[in-house]
Amino acid sequence: MDRAPGRGRAGARAGHARGADDRRTGAAPCAAGRRQRAGCAEAAGASGGAGQAIPGLARRADGFRGGPVITTIDPATGKPLDTYPFTTDAELAAALELAVRRELSVDERANGLRRLAVRLRDESVSLAALITAEMGKSITQAAAELEKCAVTCEYYADHLAELLAPQSVDVLPDTGRIRMRPLGVVLAIMPWNYPFWQVFRSMAPAIAIGNRVLLKHADNVSGCAVAVQRLFDEAFGPGVLTGVRLEPERIGRLIDDPAVAAVAFTGSNRVGAVVGARAGRAVKKSVLELGGSDPFIVLADADVPLAAAAAARSRYLNNGQSCLAAKRIIVERSVFSEFVAELTGALGTLAYGDPALPETFIGPMARIDLRDELRRQLDASVAAGAKVLSGGEFDDRPGAWFTPTLIEVPGPDCPAFREETFGPLGAVFPVGSAEHALAVANSSVYGLSCAIWGTDRSRIDRLADRVTAGSVFINRISESDPRLPVGGVAASGYGRELSAYGALEFANIQAVRTAQVPRSRA
Repeated sequence: MDRAPGRGRAGARAGHARGADDRRTGAAPCAAGRRQRAGCAEAAGASGGAGQAIPGLARRADGFRGGPVITTIDPATGKPLDTYPFTTDAELAAALELAVRRELSVDERANGLRRLAVRLRDESVSLAALITAEMGKSITQAAAELEKCAVTCEYYADHLAELLAPQSVDVLPDTGRIRMRPLGVVLAIMPWNYPFWQVFRSMAPAIAIGNRVLLKHADNVSGCAVAVQRLFDEAFGPGVLTGVRLEPERIGRLIDDPAVAAVAFTGSNRVGAVVGARAGRAVKKSVLELGGSDPFIVLADADVPLAAAAAARSRYLNNGQSCLAAKRIIVERSVFSEFVAELTGALGTLAYGDPALPETFIGPMARIDLRDELRRQLDASVAAGAKVLSGGEFDDRPGAWFTPTLIEVPGPDCPAFREETFGPLGAVFPVGSAEHALAVANSSVYGLSCAIWGTDRSRIDRLADRVTAGSVFINRISESDPRLPVGGVAASGYGRELSAYGALEFANIQAVRTAQVPRSRA
C-alpha cells in the first residue's frame, strides 16, 4: 500500500534511534517480511516452546474450528495477520499445575536470565518485525525495546545474589535474619503498547525472586505473547512463564484460583479497578500500573530548544502510546511563544509513515478503536476552545492512522488535559509562574511521573518535593530504567516495578528469629 510521505525524514534519522529508552541497538531492522504471516509465525515460534510441554497454549488457529478465536490485525493496513484459539480449561489447568511445581535454584535463575538476554539479541530482527506488525511501533523503536529487555535481564542476573542475600538483625539474646522467599504463581495481565518490555519489566524481577508467571497478554499482540513464552521456555525450560489466552470472565476466576498467589496488571484505570477489587476480595497481593497524564513543566529559565526537542520525542515516541510521556506540557508564559515554535519545528522533523522503514519515528496507532477515541478527544478539545498548532487533519488511509497533532488548550479542564490521551496528540498550556505550573501539574487525578525543565536547581528541587507523582525527572524525559523503581500514586495505581523494589513486590519478606538454646549440662 502506498504511504503518505514522511514528515522531515532526514531530520528524524538522528532522533529516532532512541527507542523504548535511551539504549541504542545495532540490530538492523527487517522491513521486507514485516507483514508476511509466515514471518510473524517464525518470530513467534508458534510450533515450539511451551507447545512441547502443554500442547495448544502456543499454537495458532490454523485449521481450528472449535470455537471463537483471536485475530491479530496489522494497524498499518487494517488487514488480518493471524488467528489464535483461546486457552481451554484443560490447558489452563495443566499450565497452573506446571507453574506450581516448577522451581529453580538461584544459579538457574541467573543463568536463565542471561540466556534470555542472548536470545533477545540474537532474534532482535525477527522479533522487532513482529512487534511492528502487530502494534505499529517504529521498527527501530521495536529493536530498542528488545535491547532494553535484554539489559534488564542482565541487570537482575548480575544483582540476584545481592538481592537475595539474607539480612542479619540484632535481636539479642536471639539471632535474627530477614530473607526473601517467592510468593508462588503470579498472574501477569499485560498491555499491548510495549509488548515485550511491559512483560520483562514487571516479570523479570518476579522470576528473579523465584516466582513463576502466567501471562495473559493483550489480544492484539498474541503473536508477541507466543514469542515471549517461547523465549522463556528456551532459556529456563517450560513452566517458568506460560502464556494463556482468556476471555474476560475467565480472568476473574483465575484470580480467585488458589494456585495464583499474586496479580500484576498494567492497563486502564477502569479494568485495573476491577482487577484490584477481585484480587482484594481473594486477599491476594496486586500491583497496578495504570494510566498517566504526565506533566512536562518548562520553567522560564529552561534551555528552551533542548526542552522542546525532548518534549517532542517524549510525547510522540511509540506513536504517542506510552504511559510515561509528556502529555500535559505546561510552560511559563514568558517563554511560551518560543517554546511552541521550537516544539512545532521539532515535531516536523519526526518522520510519520510506514513503521517498517528504519527512518520512521511515528507510525499508526495500535488499533482503530483507539484511533477513534483519540479523535473524539481531539474534537472535544477543539470544541472546548483548544487551538490546533500542528496537524489535526484526518488520515483516512486503511488502518489506525492518526496525524501527529499539537494543540494549545484554553485551560486545565480541557479534555486533552483532564483525560489521559494515548496517541500522537500533544497539548500545551501557558502559565504565569512556577507555582501556577505546579498547581496545574497536581490538578490531575493521575500521579505517574513528572518532568521539570530549568536551570535553578534549588527552585526545581522545591517544586519536585511537592509534585504528586511516583517519579520526577529533572531536565530529562520521563522513562523507565531497571536501576530505578517505576510506578504511580493516586489514580495511576500502586506498587512498583523494576529495581530491588520491583522484585520485593512479589517476595515473601520472611523474618526468622532463633532463640539461643542453653547447652545441656553433662
